[in-house]
Amino acid sequence: MIPLIFLTSLFALPAGTFGARTDVVPVSGQTISLLRRNQSPRDATEWGALAKSQRDNLIAKYGSPKIQKRNTGYNLIVDQLDDSSYYGSLAIGTPAVSFDIKLDTGSSDLWVAGSSCGTLCGSSPTYNPSSSSTFHNLSTPFNIQYGSGSAGGYVAQDTVQMAGFSVSSQSFAVVDVVSTDALISPVSGLLGLAWQSIATSGQMPLWQTLASGNAWDSALFAVQLTRYKNDSTAQQLEPGGVLNMGYTNSSLYTGSIDYIDIPGTPSYWYIPLTSMTVQGNSVSIASGTTAAIDTGTTNIAGPASSIEAIYAQIPNSQPATGEWEGYYSFPCSTTVNVEVSFGGATWSISPADFTVAQTSSTECIGAFFEASIGIGTPSWIFGDAFLKNVYSVFRYNPPSIGFANLSSIAIAENGAGGSVPSATIGISASVTNTSDAPRGHALSVPLSTLLFLAFSAVFLL
Repeated sequence: MIPLIFLTSLFALPAGTFGARTDVVPVSGQTISLLRRNQSPRDATEWGALAKSQRDNLIAKYGSPKIQKRNTGYNLIVDQLDDSSYYGSLAIGTPAVSFDIKLDTGSSDLWVAGSSCGTLCGSSPTYNPSSSSTFHNLSTPFNIQYGSGSAGGYVAQDTVQMAGFSVSSQSFAVVDVVSTDALISPVSGLLGLAWQSIATSGQMPLWQTLASGNAWDSALFAVQLTRYKNDSTAQQLEPGGVLNMGYTNSSLYTGSIDYIDIPGTPSYWYIPLTSMTVQGNSVSIASGTTAAIDTGTTNIAGPASSIEAIYAQIPNSQPATGEWEGYYSFPCSTTVNVEVSFGGATWSISPADFTVAQTSSTECIGAFFEASIGIGTPSWIFGDAFLKNVYSVFRYNPPSIGFANLSSIAIAENGAGGSVPSATIGISASVTNTSDAPRGHALSVPLSTLLFLAFSAVFLL
């Protein structure tokens, strides 16, 4: 605000101070000296940003009204039970009620425990359809089977919000029957992040609705997961990383993102697995082998012959028994180094992630286990034991998966502790740089916006 005394002093200045007309008339033939303004100190980048802003404003003013503003958002993740599971949050209904939901790139259905679930859902919060004015029951049965459990109920529609984005009439399942231990409080459901073609409900997944509807600046989402498995002081719930929607966060990775195209019709997020080394020795991978990249799987599954070949490189390892059937044990004193490639760069798996558990003073269980996968599906499943080592990007078009090395900022979050994110209604999609934004997750403000604010400030003085 300009002081009043300064405004008063302006009226005492001589006429013509501000270029106003005076009674002085130039004589014919007399020259008038002109004042040449100094060149603006703005550089080419600033002028370019201003030009872009003017062009964008013109297009918005005279262009088609169908153009939709796109945005970005993020959802904070929670690490549950020493890297066993990772969940985020979303909100359903009108008024919106928030829920914690497991993030699963290995399936495509969104489901949440309904109020009729009763004791089967334990102490997990439940969704009450009668409390939402926008709820619509499609009256379609829903039943889904996972490797670790099942869920059943019916398909419905309601408004769903996540990371600041809102989708009206989003289809999801209201579950009233779940298998034992399918839900561990505070988790109330699961968000499938794979493609519609494998959705049990047949409905389009939330992420695909947003990507195909041009709701995001970039048609992709990205995941960074933290590691607490090797932290003896870790609590049951710890900060788990972040889900970026519509953008990649360059503060969380270094170098470039290595994209590998999905080799067929998008279904699972799967890519070719081309090579693997254990302790520096090559493990044979058959031509045409593919691997699904699955945030909903804790460890890494593969064909029995390949898993046997992996542990053959680790002296004194052997098949485990009892509850650990399908896994292998190995000496805890052995540091195991694994590297894999999906046709591009080579990625290392931390020895800390290779160890699942310690079963005795000398014996540990490895993260790679045998699994007989169905025909027509990827023969390998790479879960969180791998994903904790990279920044992962899931791209809508062209359908592909990208990996990049984690930055020092991302690595520093492993075992760092801190407050655990709680279920929220959603973070604004258009403004994510708030005082509550976690380190490394702030969204930068475009230069054109800064110029606009600077010009506006001058006029408001």
